[in-house]
Amino acid sequence: QVQLVESGGGLVQAGGSLRLSCAASGRTFSSYSMGWFRQAPGKEREFVAAISRIGGSTYYTDSVKGRFTISRDNAKNTVYLQMNSLKPEDTAVYYCAAVNRRTGLEADEYDYWGQGTQVTVSS
Repeated sequence: QVQLVESGGGLVQAGGSLRLSCAASGRTFSSYSMGWFRQAPGKEREFVAAISRIGGSTYYTDSVKGRFTISRDNAKNTVYLQMNSLKPEDTAVYYCAAVNRRTGLEADEYDYWGQGTQVTVSS
């Protein structure tokens, strides 16, 4: 089992940057594929990015390609989401998630979730 804690959210102007972090408990972090999802008010949770267990493969939803970068540091049990050129439509609660299987692109493929961190982008 793994526990996840996100940090790094906040208020930023459009065009700005934020880096989200997700710290995982446990000694088997490298056995989990990791994902970032987001949920805006009144909308369903949506996939943002995912990274394979060793970090060799990454995946992004089209709306963030070229702006967001997912990465991981298995020595620090942490996954990151670097968000650049932020837009007001990126405003949401961002969640990290873990799955002890192949990298998933759907929320229901993930077994463990953090509590979320709010990202607000002002225009």
